Amino acid sequence: MLSRILYLPLILPLTGVFAAAMFVPALHALYLDDHSVAQAFFYSGILGFAFVAMTGLSLANRSKKDNTDLENLASLFLAYTVLPLFLALPFYEGLETTSYLNAYVEMVSSFTTTGAPLFEADRLTESLHLWRGIGGWRGGLVSWIAASAVLAPLNLGGFEVTARAEPGQGEERFDRFKRASSAKRITRISQDLIPIYAGLTFLVWLFMVVANEDPLTAAILAMSTLATSGITPLDGLDGMQTGFYGEAVIFLFLAFGLSRLTFSKDSITSVNSQLRYDPEFRMGLVLVLAVPLLLFSRHWIGAIEFEEQENLRSAMSALWGGMFTILSFLTTTGFESAAWAQSQDWSGLSTPGLILLGLALVGGGVATTAGGVKLLRVYALYLNGRRELEKLVLPSSMGNASGSSRRIRRQGAFIAWVFFMLFALSLALITVIFALLGQDFEAALVLTIAALSTTGPLIDSATTNTIELLDIGAPAKLVLCVAMVLGRLETLGLIALFNLRVWRA
Repeated sequence: MLSRILYLPLILPLTGVFAAAMFVPALHALYLDDHSVAQAFFYSGILGFAFVAMTGLSLANRSKKDNTDLENLASLFLAYTVLPLFLALPFYEGLETTSYLNAYVEMVSSFTTTGAPLFEADRLTESLHLWRGIGGWRGGLVSWIAASAVLAPLNLGGFEVTARAEPGQGEERFDRFKRASSAKRITRISQDLIPIYAGLTFLVWLFMVVANEDPLTAAILAMSTLATSGITPLDGLDGMQTGFYGEAVIFLFLAFGLSRLTFSKDSITSVNSQLRYDPEFRMGLVLVLAVPLLLFSRHWIGAIEFEEQENLRSAMSALWGGMFTILSFLTTTGFESAAWAQSQDWSGLSTPGLILLGLALVGGGVATTAGGVKLLRVYALYLNGRRELEKLVLPSSMGNASGSSRRIRRQGAFIAWVFFMLFALSLALITVIFALLGQDFEAALVLTIAALSTTGPLIDSATTNTIELLDIGAPAKLVLCVAMVLGRLETLGLIALFNLRVWRA
């Protein structure tokens, strides 16, 4: 039976998994005596199981043929576009006071780990908040698995930049993994990653509950942290009961969004597989340390000179607020520290939203749940730029990089530049579309960057003008969904998916 399921289109097992997940908020709502919400999730789960069973039976007689990598990519595209129609059903029936389109946008936002704030926190029941968290958490897990099981064999999702993307450059173990059948590859990577993902989420929840955080809030924040979705049942992290301790726990586990080497070596993206040599992790740490220091260094020096204890405490709080928020937006999570406002005041910066927009555009690590351009592509462009500057000074000089590093610096940088230009064109086009649909330039730009980088909280954090997603109109909401899917799958993935010559190859 299991072998048959593995050879079905990937979208069907995903639908079955989410149908099973609907029983969790159903039981939670039943425990709270919220019978209407419990019925919405219970009946939707039964409906999902019935659909998967009937579709699976209709495909039972087809020949046992392994799905190709492009077919899995197509299933992944359907998962981000069609599956949210099913995920929105219990949300729509449970909330009862919104349109189906709004529920669909909410589920696309959750599943792509964007976490765009569509509804006010107090408008949703606890069970609906839980469903949003589960949607984002499972979306993050799908990103982890799909990165090495679907995108890596196609050299997409950032792997096109690495030294392993060139034939003959990969490790023998990794080459054997790419040649394995699609079903075996997905099974193996799922068995390896699901325990890690679930275990890390449980640890975050446990640390917060021990610190006296509300169990439901702790669970949603734990799921959001590992998925870098930024989904929260609160109006902000300043509403957490754990305060600084809770932020410290989240900060520690957000590091898994900087590099895949923090949790797995199944798809090696650097020449050296040790974390301390990983360029993405090192670049991320530099940004997390350097940007906050630059923001308030002048005021920090002033506090030391006058030896004012109050200023010293304020400086330390501002430093923490800056470090936490920088890491959060760099990993495209979007949590703001409770001390972020103090950090802004300390630095005297009047437009901190520009920094957050830039960090979200850079994004986190390749094959993580983070969005954005990705740190590895930025590193490849940096290597190429540094070499070009060396040639300007010494035109006859020879580069001293090894074969693998040379590949990242040359071919990898070229592909990274192609991706960056496609990303910029997508950003410009979607911004223009939002403007044509009635948004002013600032709102259009923020909406576009938030969607393409999968950093939904930017909509509230990057601008002083309030952007109400519920009021932007149906066409703009659909464009937002397209942008979120584009940001999750990336432009190169969609080009490969809709390129007929690739399918014929």
